[in-house]
Amino acid sequence: MAKIVVIGGTGHVGSRVVEKLIAHGHDAVAASRKTGVDTMTGEGLAKALEGADVVVDTTQAPSYAPDVVMDFFTTSTKHQLEAEKEAGVKHHVALTVVGTDRPQDISYFHGKAAQEKLIADSGVPYTLVHATQFFEFAPAIVFTSTQGEEVHVADALIQPVAAEDVATAVGRAAAGEPVNGPIEVAGPETFLIEEFITRTFAAAGDQRSVTSGPDAQYFGAKIEKSTLLPVEGAQLASTTLDEWLASQAAE
Repeated sequence: MAKIVVIGGTGHVGSRVVEKLIAHGHDAVAASRKTGVDTMTGEGLAKALEGADVVVDTTQAPSYAPDVVMDFFTTSTKHQLEAEKEAGVKHHVALTVVGTDRPQDISYFHGKAAQEKLIADSGVPYTLVHATQFFEFAPAIVFTSTQGEEVHVADALIQPVAAEDVATAVGRAAAGEPVNGPIEVAGPETFLIEEFITRTFAAAGDQRSVTSGPDAQYFGAKIEKSTLLPVEGAQLASTTLDEWLASQAAE
């Protein structure tokens, strides 16, 4: 079996990817700062990638500040790709986000787009897993959209997906052949962002009001109605919002 190293493999999605790959008989190894691997400095990368056939990048920037996002995704990716070439890695899989290849002014997406370009230009065979926003991402949307006691969200559509389902898609990509391009993964249902947040609030007993409008921004940027939606032909996961909310309540 191929040796698959998951960078960010102790994190929210990365740990799930490692578990799924191991469950299917793959030699999967988690690499992160907790295991002595720092992609921002390159420390520990060479050793971690010894004998690796596939590298999966599930790392996340430490904040949403534009400069931090851009620096993280470009620096971290450069170090990974350099180490992969030295190690003879045959496939680089990166978890990224739907919408990076569309006109928009979301700084986080710009950082991910820069990351994707580095990967595409590197010469290392690759697969980009474009995922829509996770159900688990709702608190971040709320935090950046709160004005006083009111949550004012962009008047746009969203097709959220469970992190567990994204991990499955990433694991499949890692176990498969490079596509040298993107695959898109999304949840089975489309909502206005306002409805998505309202329903998560209702399940949690949160009494705050949620409104939307054309002036409201998404992480500091105005977006079109369909900016966050997947393209036609995307892989659709099975977990619905109600199922995910029920699972959270059970936990």
